[in-house]
Amino acid sequence: MKVAVIGGGPAGLMAAEAAISKGACVDVYDAMPSVGRKFLLAGKGGLNLTHSEPAEKFLSRYGSARPHIQPLLTEFGPDELCEWARGLGVETFVGTSGRVFPSDLKSAPLLRSWLRRLRQGGVTLHVRHRWCGWDKNGALRFATPQGDRLVSADAVILALGGGSWPQLGSNGAWMSLLAECGLSLQPLKPANCGFDVKWSQHLRLRFAGHPVKPVVVSGRTAVGMEFRQQGELIITETGIEGGVIYAVSAWLRDEIQAKGVATIRLDLSPDREQSRIISDLSRPRGSRSMASHLKRCVGIQGVKASLLREYVPKQDFSDPAKLGAAIKALPIELIAPRPLEEAISTAGGIAFEALDPQLMIRSFPGVFCAGEMLDWEAPTGGYLLTACFASGHVAGAAAVDWLEGMPNA
Repeated sequence: MKVAVIGGGPAGLMAAEAAISKGACVDVYDAMPSVGRKFLLAGKGGLNLTHSEPAEKFLSRYGSARPHIQPLLTEFGPDELCEWARGLGVETFVGTSGRVFPSDLKSAPLLRSWLRRLRQGGVTLHVRHRWCGWDKNGALRFATPQGDRLVSADAVILALGGGSWPQLGSNGAWMSLLAECGLSLQPLKPANCGFDVKWSQHLRLRFAGHPVKPVVVSGRTAVGMEFRQQGELIITETGIEGGVIYAVSAWLRDEIQAKGVATIRLDLSPDREQSRIISDLSRPRGSRSMASHLKRCVGIQGVKASLLREYVPKQDFSDPAKLGAAIKALPIELIAPRPLEEAISTAGGIAFEALDPQLMIRSFPGVFCAGEMLDWEAPTGGYLLTACFASGHVAGAAAVDWLEGMPNA
């Protein structure tokens, strides 16, 4: 049984491991000079493998895709992922936020150990192989530095990623290849992304790159649901980004798509009640400047003070009630998500309705899909990687099961 896996990211490599463990002969093809490039980038600041929160809350992170993701995680969820890492000699620990990391926080040692085990198990890696679809006889077409190459396989697992970070290999070029084959696809959209804001020149030049923390972001989705998320955001030259923004980016993106803009409200002093802020601001200012008054009374300074001056009318600074209300709910208008190639991940791609429960494309027997090619999204925090690993595990095992069930198997 010959299985071809196209894409050498976490989903593809996990599919290869699952397939070879069931006796298949597996070849992995990747367009880049080496595999796992986005995986290595994900571990640059500490590899967040998964999350330790209870299953119900964990599953809720997948939103409308939960019914499709849940069966995958039942097969290979956070516990299985940690056990898999342990089998590679990598212990994990739970951080203060509940996120799960390798003990050394690094992705490179884990990837090296994993690739060594895959090669020892018989997996063959083919780099600089850019998939170009199928030829008229059903063979896989690859462009390589040595010229075009045709490859025959009994089953194929597509794990080509989404459309973010194209310089690392996930460029979404497969969308046109599958569309030409008649497959219905959902357009790729940025997920876990930043957003554009019409900053003044002063704020953009003075505070781009500055974190705003702690802060609570709140708002209302396009379907009327209220959200409230505490964390940290970053001011950029074009707008805002950061963990607290990524957590609600799907809602904000859909709101902009529906209405043209999305408005969020920032609580710049989440540890103080509004009544206390108003009371503190009502103290006599004397000869102190307003900047000193804000800093002394409510701890607002730097980028937070600049955000207030960006949006609060000058006369309202002398009104404690209006200024206190702005500190607790400063409205920021977002005008567009950042481009797809800047996003951490993408939504869109192959709809689950086009697949059977084993992730095989219904109209393409023997072709399975895994990872970010599928139409789902999740916030950062380990949820993305967990579902990529899970879908690869299911697709790899299912490909072998399908081959074994063929009449001539």
